[in-house]
Amino acid sequence: MAKLSRKESRLRRHSRVRKTILGTPERPRLSVFRSLSDIYAQVIDDAAGTTLVSASTIDQALRAETAGLTKTDQAKLVGKAVAQRAQEKGIKAVVFDRGGFRYIGRVKALADAAREAGLEF
Repeated sequence: MAKLSRKESRLRRHSRVRKTILGTPERPRLSVFRSLSDIYAQVIDDAAGTTLVSASTIDQALRAETAGLTKTDQAKLVGKAVAQRAQEKGIKAVVFDRGGFRYIGRVKALADAAREAGLEF
């Protein structure tokens, strides 16, 4: 059998985790996606299949703030922004979905910043 690519391996890990993690209206899922240059976070209600809140480094509102920062610092800003937007919509608790990525670096920075800004998970 041929060796899996990094992307295929991540997608396998993600699908394995998604079997157990489910976002409900009371406790939606905070999903993280990390590309080489950007990081994205969404709060998703899987029951309705809708994205309730999102933030990313390509957001027009955050674009000016993230300019010139390290990727980890950008992830912290995105985590803080997604937490604030979620709280404005009345969301206090979420389930964290790391998207098959290891819980280190930018993913951890985003999660810690979201926790500090008031999201529970």
